[in-house]
Amino acid sequence: MIEFHRVSKHYARNAAALSDIDLRIDKGELVFLSGPSGAGKSTLLRMIAAMERPTSGTVTVNGQDIGKLKPSGLPWLRRNLGLIFQPHSLLTDRSVLANVMLPLMVTGTPRADAEKRARAALDKVGLLGHAASEPLALSGGEQQRVAIARAIVNRPQIILADEPTANLDRASANRVMSALKAFHGVGVTCLIATHDESMLRDAPRVIYLERGRLVDFPAEEMNAEVTA
Repeated sequence: MIEFHRVSKHYARNAAALSDIDLRIDKGELVFLSGPSGAGKSTLLRMIAAMERPTSGTVTVNGQDIGKLKPSGLPWLRRNLGLIFQPHSLLTDRSVLANVMLPLMVTGTPRADAEKRARAALDKVGLLGHAASEPLALSGGEQQRVAIARAIVNRPQIILADEPTANLDRASANRVMSALKAFHGVGVTCLIATHDESMLRDAPRVIYLERGRLVDFPAEEMNAEVTA
């Protein structure tokens, strides 16, 4: 479903953000992307979403070569992606429900259908009771769960989450991770970037990046490091 073949990304006057990455993620996998700040985690996720293009190599998502994708192909690609990036960019001039409906309204979904699906998405993350609230009235963890509801309202095939538990207390972080794992449980491919090692316990697969280079640890080896 996602494949990197000898992918590098360079920015002017800076060292490589990614160097010679080979990576394959199959349909339905739950994969954690770990490593220190500045290791290239966000760049890798943004490349999958065609927010960045590779300097060399190929990135393929659902059979599409990201490097060759024309602007007209971006809506099709992103309709199949649920993006949870920092900051979560909720619109403060409208309700929680209106925020979650927004991706559907942009794609022309009838309002009644968009509202029904948005309410279902909020219910999945335990926030249906806050549908009429303003985002600023919610806690940080609740706002992050609204961002997750917005990301999955289009019923994406792939969820990309960049530090979804950053700056949250442990209870809020656990609720966010439970919501993401629930979507994986119904077959959604999930790639979650985190530097929170407690989130890696019992992870089925962990990809580790350091200085733009990738190491694919076996799950049992990573778990041993986390619990040491």
